[in-house]
Amino acid sequence: MNEITISVKNLSKHFSGVRAVDGISFDVKKGELFGFLGPNGAGKTTTINILCTLMVPTSGRADVNGFNVTDSPTDVRKSIGIIFQDPSLDERLTAYENLNFHGMIYHITSRRRKTRIDEVLNMVGLCPKRDSVVRTFSGGMKRRLEIARGLMHSPKILFLDEPTTGLDPQTRQYIWDYILNLARKEKITVFLTTHYMDEAEICQRVGIMDHGKIVDLDTPDSLKNKYNVSSLNEVFLNVTGRGIREEEANGKESLGTFFRARQKLR
Repeated sequence: MNEITISVKNLSKHFSGVRAVDGISFDVKKGELFGFLGPNGAGKTTTINILCTLMVPTSGRADVNGFNVTDSPTDVRKSIGIIFQDPSLDERLTAYENLNFHGMIYHITSRRRKTRIDEVLNMVGLCPKRDSVVRTFSGGMKRRLEIARGLMHSPKILFLDEPTTGLDPQTRQYIWDYILNLARKEKITVFLTTHYMDEAEICQRVGIMDHGKIVDLDTPDSLKNKYNVSSLNEVFLNVTGRGIREEEANGKESLGTFFRARQKLR
């Protein structure tokens, strides 16, 4: 039996009468690469913010790594890592200093920090750049360092918030090779949000959200067979429509807020 690492039951979040998340339920299995898709305004960001303990649900329940997001937010935060869509490194610091600071936030001992920094830098191929200032890095190098930082405290779940936005195709492929390899090595669950359907195709299962509800959830192949189309992009357009959406009303609650919130908990 597959162990469940994220469990969402009848989860809702209301803003001034608007149901941003409307009674959704889904599970993510341990070690799974799970894609979470949705157009702007679908409620996807709100759902993720609840899972990362940035928001409290109006009703329902969400458990992450066996911890309830409302009752045990600190335990949830300790057990997850996040790669932000927007850059969140301190570019005035070196790669080593960024990772060391992150380790301090998570109360990793000095001895363990030194060992773990070497481990994660080696994982993403940045050992030669450990003492280089981050502002000298390319976009791809910065993203690899962010991945290394997200793995510093050995999380059981890695949330990837559109991890390759703004990168060229070659760098995107390079980053994905790292992510997939690291997921296997670290034996972690990966929860991915992306607007690139070719990245969603890599996922073992994909959940599509729209108007606050999960409108479909299955493997990419099963979804394509269900709608008799050849691509996940066509599946997405079939279930969410082809109209252009406005930005989410709560879009300002970005995942980057998590890191700032976590700093305040030191």
